[in-house]
Amino acid sequence: MDSSRAAELTDFIQQLDAEIPINAELLALVDQALTHVSSGRARNLERLEFLGDAVLRLAATEFIDRHHTDLAVGACSNLRAQLVSDRWLADVGAALGIEQHLLLGRHAQGDRSAESRLRADATEALIGALYSALGNVEAIHRWLTPHWCATAEAVLATPHQFAGKTALQEWSQGQGLGLPSYTTEECSRQHGDPERFRCRVSIQGQDLAEAKGRSRKEAEQNAATAALQALEGSDSPQASQ
Repeated sequence: MDSSRAAELTDFIQQLDAEIPINAELLALVDQALTHVSSGRARNLERLEFLGDAVLRLAATEFIDRHHTDLAVGACSNLRAQLVSDRWLADVGAALGIEQHLLLGRHAQGDRSAESRLRADATEALIGALYSALGNVEAIHRWLTPHWCATAEAVLATPHQFAGKTALQEWSQGQGLGLPSYTTEECSRQHGDPERFRCRVSIQGQDLAEAKGRSRKEAEQNAATAALQALEGSDSPQASQ
């Protein structure tokens, strides 16, 4: 690694504001975390991303256990799903300007539809790099806890926006209407396209809402949230019960 890249990554790590001791091993791992597979380099983010996925789930679970001791287990699972989601990772990466430090191959450069995915992957790999270098999750907590606090506050304040499918299912079963039905189709083959999938949700054959998303799961959640919003604004006897 040349001196300019080392200086760039040192400044980048200091942005995390996590009191991380910087040494050659850490710099090498962070450089690897910011090296995309498309670069063609053997040392790329793939394995660190795999490690980071597991570390993130553990650290997020510890955060919930420390800061939200009164939450029921089901609510803990719903909250954790938001604290480790690809969208959340991409937002954290965007706050860091992580894409400015990525080493990309020619085909990945300028692909705007994949920007969110690239940020999420690199952020997850960065988590793996920190854990690999430091051997514990404490620096990860120092870095991510402010982000988790903000997300947790939003999720717990407006749970329907973040757990649409669960909330819609509870409503429909409470009304004796059975389970919602989701019909999803792929509209684009571009990875990372925010409108790649379109989903329509219905209950007892009645269409309630339609929405799009980057993945089937995201499109379904968005459709369920849209259905809940429509039901809340409806004057029908079923919606008001």
